[in-house]
Amino acid sequence: MLGLSVASPSSSTISFLPKPLPFKSSFNGIQLRHPSICSIPPTKRTASVSVVMMAKREQEMKEIREKTTEQINDEVIDLKGELLMLRLQQSARNEFKPSEFRRMRKMIARMLTVKREREIEEGIGKRMSRKLDKKWKRSIVVRPPPSLKKLREEEAAAEAAEAAKAEKANT
Repeated sequence: MLGLSVASPSSSTISFLPKPLPFKSSFNGIQLRHPSICSIPPTKRTASVSVVMMAKREQEMKEIREKTTEQINDEVIDLKGELLMLRLQQSARNEFKPSEFRRMRKMIARMLTVKREREIEEGIGKRMSRKLDKKWKRSIVVRPPPSLKKLREEEAAAEAAEAAKAEKANT
């Protein structure tokens, strides 16, 4: 229903004029005197930031490639446990960083990518890889993620400190 027209390149007036309507109207259109007010803000990310991020990813990939396949498997299991803990925190409405979801998923994907690259180097096909992956997933023993272990250790240390404090108060 709206039409767009620019008076001239030298003029700083932009007007939005409607198409003629079959009925009479007193609306004559909108005129913006200063088009600079409506300018689109520059992008937040600059080229240097993306270069730094790419270098960081390459560094992470180098660190992952230095690990053995068993270490990668263990770390994938730990990260999946951490991801589960984040989901539980989210569902319980606890404080958490939403960016951690994406970061953990990306780390898991990078590790699995390196694992698959190694399988390809060994000549393992796609079908065999999926069979091995199923076997590996079945063999996983459920264990608490490192963050939960750390939390339990901190709680146990706090309880021990309280017990020691109570003993000192009783004697």
